[in-house]
Amino acid sequence: MLRAPFSGALGERLQAEISQPAWEAWLTHQTMLINENRLSPVDPKTRAYLKEQLMAFFYGEGAEAPAGFVEPRAAVPEK
Repeated sequence: MLRAPFSGALGERLQAEISQPAWEAWLTHQTMLINENRLSPVDPKTRAYLKEQLMAFFYGEGAEAPAGFVEPRAAVPEK
């Protein structure tokens, strides 16, 4: 990662340990969480939730998917 995404220890940790492609994958997932759950990034509860999900995404069992989310299947080529 070119620069720390946050100030402080968490930002430094992410910058040192997370690759740019992994960070981009998180940003895509975070956008999905915000859009599908209709979250407001300026709400302190939303920011706390997203930080919790970020930690789960990189350092835990993985971030949760929005309620009702179904993973898209790979396209099956026609015969």
